[in-house]
This record gives sequence, C-alpha cells and structure tokens, in this order.
Amino acid sequence: MSMQKVPTGIVLGIAVTAIVISVLATSLLSNYQRITNNGNVEAVGVGVYWDNHCTDNVTSIDWGFLEPGAVTNRTVYIKNSGNVPAMLNMTTADWSPNEAYGNITLSWNREGYLLDSGLVVQMVLTLSVSSEIAGVASFSFDIIITGTEL
Repeated sequence: MSMQKVPTGIVLGIAVTAIVISVLATSLLSNYQRITNNGNVEAVGVGVYWDNHCTDNVTSIDWGFLEPGAVTNRTVYIKNSGNVPAMLNMTTADWSPNEAYGNITLSWNREGYLLDSGLVVQMVLTLSVSSEIAGVASFSFDIIITGTEL
C-alpha cells in the first residue's frame, strides 16, 4: 500500500487557517471592554492647573480608554490664590450614566491638605474601574475641588 504525498502548499494553508481560527476564537472569548469618559473640573477657592507654573488651567480630564479593573492616574497642580490657608476637599457630581457611580471611583492624595496662601502643590487623581462593571460604554462626571479658607 502506497501513501500519497500531500503538497506542501496545502499543509501550509491548513496550518495558517488553523492559526487564524485559533486567534479569532481567543479574541471572541476574551472579556474586553473599552470605556470612554469626559468629565469637567470645577475649582472653588483654588485654581487647578496642568503645570506647576499655573499657566494651563484644567477644565476637563480625558481619562482615555479604560477596561474593567483599570486604574489610571492624572497629575495636576492646585494653587491657593487667596490670602489665607485653605483646606482641600474633592467631591464628584452628575454621574452619567447612574450605573457608573460606584463602579468607577475617583480618589486623590490631597484630601484635608492645608494649602498655604500663594503656594502650589502637586496632586494625583486616581480613577479606578471595577472589574465587575457591566453595561457602561461611556461615562462622565464632574470633579469639584474646593479650598475652604480657614
């Protein structure tokens, strides 16, 4: 009994097809979601800037594309332009959609910080997305940073 030789081109074609199918199947099985954001920054009693020279005012932060479980940071600067020290506080408001609130959280490293008059301090905002988030393709919220004079 003799064996027939299969042409090399057919073997390569089958191998390439199998690899392509494997890659496509893997990508379909992966849990991947990109979340876009657009949020406004409101400052009360202080200024928020992109640079430590306080020339480029922060009015909005683009967090980029985020996946479930993502944690991303943005560094900005706060200036106390008042005449007395100010206690720093941050809150958020106007979450859209409502499902984003709680599944996406914002924190920072300057809560309760006492910023002397005329000084500038660097701060880091940290946005965390729950690994369990579902049904949120894009979101927005407002960041409110307040300097309360003491």
